[in-house]
Amino acid sequence: MQKMKAVRITRGMSRKSVTNRSAKVRRSRIRFSSAPNPGLNTITMIENAIKSAKAYPSKNRLRLSLPRQVQYGTFNAVLEYLENSNKIMYDKDGSIIWIFADKPELKRLVATSRRLR
Repeated sequence: MQKMKAVRITRGMSRKSVTNRSAKVRRSRIRFSSAPNPGLNTITMIENAIKSAKAYPSKNRLRLSLPRQVQYGTFNAVLEYLENSNKIMYDKDGSIIWIFADKPELKRLVATSRRLR
């Protein structure tokens, strides 16, 4: 059983209103903050922008070069995802570099190469 908070009854309040108020507190839902939840099209748009440019000097320049606007929180969430999945990395000066090997030439080289034992 849950303990009820002690509520001080002040002028103009009845016992019924106090118990109703505490019941509302117990039944209230937990609300989560609006965390950025990027869609697949947003992620691919940012990936394609980084791939095509090879390197960007800053996050802000990359965000401004996108074909459509993205909120800063969502943009940072996508960059964090790309960094954790080893698709991008940050240089010492903060520039963003695409490092994921998905070029067709590399796939062709791997397919035609000889195995060494």
